[in-house]
Amino acid sequence: PRQRPAGPPSPRRARRSGGRCCPRRSPATTSRLGWAPPCLAPPLCPRPCPATCSSFVLLSITVVTWNVGTAMPPNDVTSLLHLNTGETNDVDMIAIGLQEVNSKINKRLKDALFTDQWSELFMDVLSPFHFILVSTVRMQGVILLVFAKYYHLPFLQDIQTDCTRTGLGGYWGNKGGVSVRLSIFGHMVCFLNCHLPAHLEKAEQRKEDFATILHMQQFEGPVANGILDHDLVFWFGDLNFRIESLDICFVKYAIDSNVLSQLWEKDQLNIAKSTWPVLRGFQEGPLNFPPTFKFDVGTNKYDSSAKKRKPAWTDRILWKIKPPSKGWGAGGHRPSQGVLSVSQLCYCSHMEYTVSDHKPVAAIFAVQFASKVDKPQVEIYVADEWSRPEQAVVRYKMAVGFHRSSWDWIGLYRVGFRHPKDYVSYVWARSDDGVSGLQVMFSEEALPKGNGEYILGYYSNTSSSIAGVTEPFQISLPRSEEGSSSTDSSGSSSEEDDSTLVLLAPKSRSPSPGKMKRHRSRSPSLAKFQGLILRPSSRDRGTSRSPSPQSRRSLPRNIPTIHLPQEELGHHGVKGKELGQAAESPEGSSFYQTVQEQGSLRHVSADSPLARADPRNLGLLPALRLEMIDQALGQRWESADQGYYPCRKMSPTSPPGCGTSPKEGCNP
Repeated sequence: PRQRPAGPPSPRRARRSGGRCCPRRSPATTSRLGWAPPCLAPPLCPRPCPATCSSFVLLSITVVTWNVGTAMPPNDVTSLLHLNTGETNDVDMIAIGLQEVNSKINKRLKDALFTDQWSELFMDVLSPFHFILVSTVRMQGVILLVFAKYYHLPFLQDIQTDCTRTGLGGYWGNKGGVSVRLSIFGHMVCFLNCHLPAHLEKAEQRKEDFATILHMQQFEGPVANGILDHDLVFWFGDLNFRIESLDICFVKYAIDSNVLSQLWEKDQLNIAKSTWPVLRGFQEGPLNFPPTFKFDVGTNKYDSSAKKRKPAWTDRILWKIKPPSKGWGAGGHRPSQGVLSVSQLCYCSHMEYTVSDHKPVAAIFAVQFASKVDKPQVEIYVADEWSRPEQAVVRYKMAVGFHRSSWDWIGLYRVGFRHPKDYVSYVWARSDDGVSGLQVMFSEEALPKGNGEYILGYYSNTSSSIAGVTEPFQISLPRSEEGSSSTDSSGSSSEEDDSTLVLLAPKSRSPSPGKMKRHRSRSPSLAKFQGLILRPSSRDRGTSRSPSPQSRRSLPRNIPTIHLPQEELGHHGVKGKELGQAAESPEGSSFYQTVQEQGSLRHVSADSPLARADPRNLGLLPALRLEMIDQALGQRWESADQGYYPCRKMSPTSPPGCGTSPKEGCNP
């Protein structure tokens, strides 16, 4: 079958990410890419095109901010994200900033174990439109989510997050800022979501807190260490600026009469942009929508309580382009002239949402810049269709200078996946010395059965991001006799997914498998108890969703219990925690143990899923029945002293142990 490289999946992508300023297409470019980048419309060309013109990228970025007031998510957010207008087909990235998400102690404990409901909602809504969660960061009730179309993922690199507390003198995170910074086609962009102090008289405090956030947030790397060092900054959130001087009656009259311009000059943020040096260069579109605070919850009526708060534009979205660098380049032009331009296409509030005393605000931007990166770091080649297991061969090559790791892996994703760790199965990427002609193969057990569309992605552990993707391709394999499994067919997406838990741990080497059960136990304290019998509940038997292909094999019915010791076994030379260092991939899996007889020796098989279970990850187990035992393993520990202890097969979640790479192992 024809080999398919990772190229533009549709003409729309070519228009968005490969347009050229020149009115003529280059035949050489057409021959090299296999598709002709279309010309940009004249309004998008900022200047007359020179004889040699570099490729330009035009991205559409949507930014949303909403103070949700500890409310539960609404049933529908399609209008907020402009999903029902046809505009989303042209949107490439979406940044969502939330404030005052419920962060009471019981809610925070639940969100620490499971993905918070707001993040789940946005992933559920956006994944059918091929948006993938690129990064997320949370500081108590302040959350920032960044999504992008899947085919942009290889061009989104150097992803980092940071947060700064400013509440209670910097000790409490109810106020402050969270940020996600990343390189987009070689340009450094930062999204900053802030919740600043409230009340009319706290304008100076808001200024000081914003300056503190800018000063405290620092990123690693040779460029763009501070927020304002980025080529483009989006600053948004509940900034809490109010309307000065005017009384509440005049403010409401101006709103009812739709003469909002009479309120602009008294808006504290508009005043501050011209007087505060820290805000120099920040831009904002016209406030042509009514003030977004404060409403009676459940209505579109401004505050009718005894406090009768004056309406104000507290929820704002601004942007700043880094000033051109000093000095003149060749030809008498500044080096950064014409490199980056931003146009705001939409700036509006959404009055239809009444769950909070704030109204959400959204803005759509058209961002155009010269592309510094036109090829992914890893190019993946795959057949148009896998109809037989022997066709599941993946060829790929890495760009010169790509920093590969022995922990890199290639994931198989169903079309409509939610985040880079929401894969169906994976294989380890080879770490050969050569950078071209590399090849791996998925085992038959790891392949989904049935018909469906899938995507392959190369996950780089060094950058914690996807460095290469393919176009969607077809997998058509016969189903098993028992019927289709939860991973079969592209349409089985009705189950809820808690797999985003691993996203909260950016150093995790393995993605969470999709389609997990809501009812499983995830208590992190389980790993602290050594004297436990761990048995899977009946509803979890035979439904392992471990990313390890080996764990997909059918399991025996009569499975013995694994006994963990009650006391330290240091006098035997084996510690209890070593038993669990055989983790293949513990997330969302049911664990069993196979006991083999070798004469009088009984030991744990290294190929068993239980032998790969890591007790440190017991917080990710399904529901378990826990029973105390009176004795330890007895002779099994004595056998371990004699060198018969099994060595694990490494997985993305397991730290280096036996062997120098995840492909190496050792015999018992």
